[in-house]
Amino acid sequence: MTFQKPDTYPPYRIIGARRAGRWMVTCDHAANTVPVWINGGDLGIGAGDMARHIAYDVGAAGVARALAGRLGAPAVLCGFSRLVIDPNRAENDPTLVMKLSDGAIIPANRHVDAAERERRLNAFYRPYHRAVAEALAARHSPVMVAVHSFTPQLAGRAPRPWHVGLLYGDDTRLALPLLERLRAEPDLCVGANEPYSGHLEGDSINRHAIRNGHPNVMIEIRNDLIANGARQAAWAARLAPMLKDALAAAGA
Repeated sequence: MTFQKPDTYPPYRIIGARRAGRWMVTCDHAANTVPVWINGGDLGIGAGDMARHIAYDVGAAGVARALAGRLGAPAVLCGFSRLVIDPNRAENDPTLVMKLSDGAIIPANRHVDAAERERRLNAFYRPYHRAVAEALAARHSPVMVAVHSFTPQLAGRAPRPWHVGLLYGDDTRLALPLLERLRAEPDLCVGANEPYSGHLEGDSINRHAIRNGHPNVMIEIRNDLIANGARQAAWAARLAPMLKDALAAAGA
């Protein structure tokens, strides 16, 4: 998914900004866009690498848009590749600008210095996070759902068996009831803090939801299961009632 036009660059998009209610959906890795003023819009890796999980979360944006529609929520979609700068990392995280990702060297990032890092923070990362913060602030007792996807297998690693995983830290109000609902589905292999472990300090959920006491969950869907619009819509249709039930069960 790319948001780029020849002479314009949006660091984020908001779908359904006027929707009321508590829910808000985010997609930190919605796009594989590299703005033209970064090395002419080319990070120095091939189109094949830019189309896979190292550049963005394949299929996640479509799920986020469809899920937001079913929840009556806005969706805030990041408009730049995670290889430009990763909005799901703290500003001081050493992996904020990746130089090597799943076996691929990122030539345009090899010599990124503090000044270039700051330029990317100001142009991309900070505007996106301001948009997320403003959307949350506009809701009464907001609930944040972050949609991500993961690759079925990293280079040289074992295949990942999970169809979907929930990531959560100390705030389990929404995650644990949702986990119970998902695990009741006989056709799903469901991971708890899989394929990754919990939240990173300063990541998007930590920054916007946990620190502010908002119920939250990060949903990771295996990207081969959401490779087209029909599958993305089907996952959104499946998850929306589960999320509503989980929030009711949480009493939050």
